[in-house]
Amino acid sequence: MAKEGKEAKDAAVAPGAAAKTTKRKKEFRKKKEKRVVPHGLVCIQATFNNTIVTLTDPDGRVVSWASAGSSGFKGSRKGTPYAAQQAAMTAAGVARDQYGMKSVEVRVKGPGAGTRVSRPRAGVLGFAHQCH
Repeated sequence: MAKEGKEAKDAAVAPGAAAKTTKRKKEFRKKKEKRVVPHGLVCIQATFNNTIVTLTDPDGRVVSWASAGSSGFKGSRKGTPYAAQQAAMTAAGVARDQYGMKSVEVRVKGPGAGTRVSRPRAGVLGFAHQCH
């Protein structure tokens, strides 16, 4: 009986197999709209061990971010002004190229070495900036 049931299943599948070989229509998805953010905020959190640079739109939604650690620095080098500068350049490049950001307002938090570099660098990174 088990063999008879198996043969019956194969017979039932065979017509369906022919249906699988037919070509399916492609499903088209709408392209995701590119968000343009002309003005944003640069929030810099500078600790003694690391510096985190976050670029947001005026509503606070994150556009891009980078840290000294994500830029490739390890150990005590993450707390240096140069590492903070590299993190700022990385985050600013993404915001400028992908989101069309033109001007930023800089907000700095913390006692770290990244605070010294952050304010003048916003102009160097290609943004018109306002210090807050």
